[in-house]
Amino acid sequence: MTEHQHLQPLVQLEQHNIALLFANYLVTLGIEANVISKNSSEAQVSQSKLEYIVCCHPDKMAQAQREFEQFIKQPFDTKYQQAAWQHGETVAVTSNEQPLVASFKENFLAHAGAVTLIVFVLCWLVFLASNLGWAQSLFNQLQFYPRLSADLLITEPWRLIGPAFFHFSWLHIVFNTMWWWQLGGSIEKALGKGMLINLLLISAVFSNLGQFFVSGANFGGLSGVVYALVGFVWWFGHLAPEQGLSLSKPIIGFLLFWLLLGFVDLLPVNVANTAHLLGLISGSLLAVYKVKLIKDN
Repeated sequence: MTEHQHLQPLVQLEQHNIALLFANYLVTLGIEANVISKNSSEAQVSQSKLEYIVCCHPDKMAQAQREFEQFIKQPFDTKYQQAAWQHGETVAVTSNEQPLVASFKENFLAHAGAVTLIVFVLCWLVFLASNLGWAQSLFNQLQFYPRLSADLLITEPWRLIGPAFFHFSWLHIVFNTMWWWQLGGSIEKALGKGMLINLLLISAVFSNLGQFFVSGANFGGLSGVVYALVGFVWWFGHLAPEQGLSLSKPIIGFLLFWLLLGFVDLLPVNVANTAHLLGLISGSLLAVYKVKLIKDN
């Protein structure tokens, strides 16, 4: 018997990338699966197109069917993308699928909720405006307090979180907003807008305060919040895997390694290391607290 010959058809799809994404996800669940293609004739014999069939082991057919019912509701959810990365497959856009730009736009908007998108857009608006000549005035408005005082906390409360929205370079903003979209979108979809807003506010205040005490007020960026999201998804997924929110070990390892590089001063840019670390800690603690609330209820 040749490889995969014992697998049976489960579902037929028109898009190859969708079929491959689902098959990769089944493999990460321990369900043997693959994708085969066939020509499907239309009204005229001369008009044909490829269709893709996901096949799986007959003993796992019922479980695979249940997984597909969840998958097809939101095929571009984070856990399916992570499955593709873990499996080492690349998903290609073929000629009979949506144009690449339209597909990217649809997937981008589908993954992110309102809070995720608002923060994403705000960061980019500030960055673009700063590159058009308003950098100093914007930084002066968003900069953390030059000194802490009760009067300033009352009259200018936005400065507690303001530095999170100011970025200094293209690499800085692309890295931060990419991870904000990925992780923030997952949290908002799974746990709601309130949870993401709490994470944003608490981690921004905590990481900004810590960085201020270590290096003063000249810092900025969403990195502390991003590391809070990393810590939150990491520990929430570890403590409550049934909630469907998780981060793969290779990605966690990469982000922790990046954090370590900042502390040993091996990165080519200035890094707010204290903000990163305190963000990671605050996000992890919030995850533990959230899981406790869920289990108590």
